[in-house]
Amino acid sequence: MSSYMLYPRNTSTRRVLSLDGMWRFSFDPEGIGTEKGWQNGLPATLTMPVPSSFQDYFTDKDSREFSGDVWYETDVFVPSEWQGQSINVRFGSATHRATVFCNGQEITSHEGGFTPFCAEISDVAVYGQYNLISVCVNNELHEYTLPAGNTILANGKKRVRPYFDFFNYSGLQRSVMLTATPKLAIQDFEVVHKSVDQVVCTDYKVKVDGVGFTACDIQVLIFDEAGVLVAQAEGQTGNICIPDVKLWEVHDAYLYKFVVRLSVDDEIIDEWFDYIGIRTISIDGTDILLNGKPVYLKGFGKHEDSDIAGRGFSLPVLKRDFELMKWIGANSFRTSHYPYSEETYYLADREGFLIIDEVAAVGFMASFANFLGQMGKRDCFFEKKTTPRLLDNHLQAVRELILRDKNHACVIAWSLFNEPESNHESAYPYFEKIFKEALLCDPQKRPRTFAMERSSDFASCHCRQLCDLITLNRYYGWYISGGPNIDDAERAFVEEMEGWKNSGIDVPVVFTEYGTDTDSHMHKLPSVMWSQEYQQEMLEMNHRVFDSYDFVKGEQIWNFADFQTTEGIMRVDGNKKGIFTRQRQPKSAAFDLKQRWESLPRDYKSTGGSK
Repeated sequence: MSSYMLYPRNTSTRRVLSLDGMWRFSFDPEGIGTEKGWQNGLPATLTMPVPSSFQDYFTDKDSREFSGDVWYETDVFVPSEWQGQSINVRFGSATHRATVFCNGQEITSHEGGFTPFCAEISDVAVYGQYNLISVCVNNELHEYTLPAGNTILANGKKRVRPYFDFFNYSGLQRSVMLTATPKLAIQDFEVVHKSVDQVVCTDYKVKVDGVGFTACDIQVLIFDEAGVLVAQAEGQTGNICIPDVKLWEVHDAYLYKFVVRLSVDDEIIDEWFDYIGIRTISIDGTDILLNGKPVYLKGFGKHEDSDIAGRGFSLPVLKRDFELMKWIGANSFRTSHYPYSEETYYLADREGFLIIDEVAAVGFMASFANFLGQMGKRDCFFEKKTTPRLLDNHLQAVRELILRDKNHACVIAWSLFNEPESNHESAYPYFEKIFKEALLCDPQKRPRTFAMERSSDFASCHCRQLCDLITLNRYYGWYISGGPNIDDAERAFVEEMEGWKNSGIDVPVVFTEYGTDTDSHMHKLPSVMWSQEYQQEMLEMNHRVFDSYDFVKGEQIWNFADFQTTEGIMRVDGNKKGIFTRQRQPKSAAFDLKQRWESLPRDYKSTGGSK
């Protein structure tokens, strides 16, 4: 498992080839593909770009709304000189589950649509020839899947009903690579940065797998950004202190190149490298400390969402998003509501952005739609017959998320749920298991949290004591007392915040969602809901409340950009809460946020503590 999570690198011992491009594609509405032998060749195909979501290319609704099995296939040349190596087809993701075949033979299956997995084809591939790689991807939702929902049969067709407010884009949405690594190889590498007497040093651990491991020498070399060797160590574990170390900071990122080598009698057997920022992260009372200094979070909840490609990874979109976040003065974002592409984290490392990294645990509430809250009195979501299976999937998703992202300097916290039903006492045992697993998996012991919706507050939430920081999603002035009642919304918001204050809260509070749907073409005086003027007024009201409480240490508006959702009377071609349009152009509120965020100091409302 761990080797799947090492980002593929070309080195002196490793080879990586991109398999991105046009694949062959077929719908399998009856789920008969495997029985009919489609793994040996699809009977009828369309062309499909990889990576991308498959839905928005089509002009008919049945294709766009398709739920069930879809098949991808391509021909992959495996070089003769790779024989004797470990050959894998590595998928950046397959949403939401997949089974992989090589030359008709089933290789592996994977559950979970937002983390990598590998299909090893070493013993099946024909070397020096093209090999048929086939993938059956299923995008159905259930109450035991992450994210949650259900799948119904309507008019003889499967249809998904998400328990979440974003479109169920699916397919091979991230890059696919063919990799060759030695049989005796580096399987995992982890770092933990610690400050002792104001000097930051790094503990490391190397995991190796394969026959002959005990005869190997392990070496870790660290190079600065100029390519100069600045430190090195030997052994499977160790501690490295870089002289005059340059710490990774917000918008002032410095990355060292860590090179890990295995050798026998001075012959390099395997080599892998990564770019790592050295920093510490901790909570001190109600302060968030980066390198021992308080930092106030300013930024967004986001989505991987763009025109035509859907949730498919796009380097141009990624670049534009980061440039807009830099322009507006943001320093952070949450990967709502799933792990993002690996390239996102590497760019955040390079640009000096802070990330609250979220597992795809969204829709865990018995409701008509997650953003509308609970509908009537019913059993808690965590009392269902499907809960044991959900828990297994959730634990595995947490393991894979942290295993993949544990070394990124940009990742400062784990968000383990979004808006779950935590206001019922039966939720606590489930939450406790998830929080314990996150602590166990993360060598850096980052803060853990979950995003709470309005029905989970200081008095009603049964799980908030598990959090190292509190993250709140609040829509006062939109779902609560919107429009002409915005003064009532502010009073209600203050009343809730006074409750948090009087509860004796001793950890930071970050608002991970607040905002209002806004038509980018609509202007109205006096303001009305959906107008750009109302978005500005509603944000001003929220910021007045934030500024009134010293324990509020961050604001991440919902959302960075407009995004696609399931059709419904609450949505006009998607969610329009973006500060930018889906095409990444600013609404009026963007200029207000830019002025505010550029004026707020890094240590805004600091209590003065540091460790």
